[in-house]
Amino acid sequence: MSRVGFAEIAAALSEARTVVVASHLRPDADALGSTIAASLWLKACGKEVVAWNEDGAISKFSFLPGYQMVTTPAASPQTFDVVLALDNSTKKRLGKAIDGIAPGARWVNVDHHVSNEAYGDLNYIDPSAPATGQILFEFFQHVGVPITRDMAVNLFAAISTDTGSFQYQGTDARTFDAASHLVACGVEVGALSRAMYDNQPRRRFELLRHALNNTRFWCDDRIATFSLTMEDVKRMDLLPEDNEGIIDHLRSIEGVLVAVFFEELPEGKVRVSARSKDPSIDVCKACQVFRGGGHPMAAGARVRGMLETVEKDFLNVVSDEIRKRN
Repeated sequence: MSRVGFAEIAAALSEARTVVVASHLRPDADALGSTIAASLWLKACGKEVVAWNEDGAISKFSFLPGYQMVTTPAASPQTFDVVLALDNSTKKRLGKAIDGIAPGARWVNVDHHVSNEAYGDLNYIDPSAPATGQILFEFFQHVGVPITRDMAVNLFAAISTDTGSFQYQGTDARTFDAASHLVACGVEVGALSRAMYDNQPRRRFELLRHALNNTRFWCDDRIATFSLTMEDVKRMDLLPEDNEGIIDHLRSIEGVLVAVFFEELPEGKVRVSARSKDPSIDVCKACQVFRGGGHPMAAGARVRGMLETVEKDFLNVVSDEIRKRN
């Protein structure tokens, strides 16, 4: 394993004939936007490219040009020269894509999560980047890649969503420089923003109503949480992507320092998503206790156990982090 610069990554991809581009399961716009932008470029370079995600091309991201390129992984191992893993901090988060890749491929790992485990043969990890889309933009600039309009839309969506519409900590002149350049490449900000934020299915509104009606407060009202059972999912006919962003409504409450979302999963697991709005409270550290990871102010984990037990154990850890702040 080695940490490398853009030149080494460019060389590895240049030498490859077949490439699979993969991102984490339950993808967000950074994961899929980065995957598609990289795949479009590699295809234009004459490579044989497949873009994989365990969840495939999620309909909510159909506004991303080229989203139909993203498919579910092959059922049996396929041979590739290079695996380009994007926005993925631990190898296991690639899910079924791992089983679809035959031994012998060279792994290139490009990510911005501070908890990245450097599982690639070549690793480019930049926790100062607000999105993996930002890293890809800078990579394209470094190697002189012309950014097409379709690539630009995917990269802008990646950066915009992972910065919370350019409002999260880590958004700086570097971020806006990338955004400005991408707009110059043809991104129509108004139309793209409407597609990303103003086209939500009714079931997602029902989930938001459920979350707000069932929000609970802990640690002298400094922690806000809501939980989603498998029974809730069935009753509201929810899709996995419907809960993205719901947690931000809890974090926005005055006095709340940390918001946590607990989702009951099959096979006795609970998905935990945590968000902090105080830089002194590191939710990534809390998630790492449960073998998760992410960013200091946005992290997650998948924990084996019953919902109520995981809630109790995780809240104890987060409460300790908040007390340390005092």
